[in-house]
Amino acid sequence: MTSVPDPASRLGLGLAAIARPAYITSGRASDLGDDRAVETLRARTRDLLDAAYAAGVRYLDVARSYGRGEEFLAGWLADHPEIADVEVGSKWGYRYVGGWRTDADTHEVKDHSLDAFTEQYALTRELLGERLGIYHVHSATLDTGVLDDARVHRALAHLRDAGIRVGISTSGPAQADAIRRALEVRIDGEPLFTSFQSTWNPLEPSAGPALAEAAGAGARVLLKEVFANGRLAPGGQDGTAGAETAAALATRIGVPVDRLAVAAALANPWAWRVLLGPVDTGQLASNTAAADLDLPSGVDGELAALREPAEQYWATRSARPWA
Repeated sequence: MTSVPDPASRLGLGLAAIARPAYITSGRASDLGDDRAVETLRARTRDLLDAAYAAGVRYLDVARSYGRGEEFLAGWLADHPEIADVEVGSKWGYRYVGGWRTDADTHEVKDHSLDAFTEQYALTRELLGERLGIYHVHSATLDTGVLDDARVHRALAHLRDAGIRVGISTSGPAQADAIRRALEVRIDGEPLFTSFQSTWNPLEPSAGPALAEAAGAGARVLLKEVFANGRLAPGGQDGTAGAETAAALATRIGVPVDRLAVAAALANPWAWRVLLGPVDTGQLASNTAAADLDLPSGVDGELAALREPAEQYWATRSARPWA
């Protein structure tokens, strides 16, 4: 494959929605249909990776809990040894327990213990090897204790010192608290956490100031869930005022709402990468087109007005069904 510069150099491809049969995004019945066998989703993942690379995307995001995400990505990388200019990030801290079913009672289980890190890093390393560039604690929060666990921090420092960037991903209404606590952690006099992957979108921008602080301290910032799990994607509006107003705004300026959401995320100068989560190449093409979109003057104020109270946003997200 031939390397393509820009226009998507600030975009990344996440495999959360395509590497397992069930997830909480809207429209999966129509987007994926009933055939979600392992080989079907493996093939769809490969198509997405091919198209993303051709579009200029150079950051790829997976996690231990993304079904077979690491396995699918490792297979694609092995089939393309000529590709040396992508960076891969993964995460530990959740186990996928869904049994490849859409109707499982539980799809993933959180565990931020040292034993979980040791087990999961070994599995990640077996699949991704030297291609692993960033390793995040998956959804680090103050209540799990992982941001105060000296033994976990020392284990993560071994990765840092071996050249792997260590970070956290965040979720929930207290994302900013987790980010700022992580920025305080130093091992052997050096910052431990220098990558932050956090939810940010026009409906839930509350982590923005803390993320700007992280970027100012030299950390990388990656924005996830920029489509609000489908609420800011075509056909995904759920009747809430923010989602409906966003869709109307997108119509007025003549773009699909997903493109507006990506452009809004890219407008944050402190964002290193904006992660996309499509399940087909058509969605990917619409998402990546946002890299060339200049938002009209005054739209930033209208986007800011879409903000929901963080507690309300996360309660809505928690109520979304896996499908």
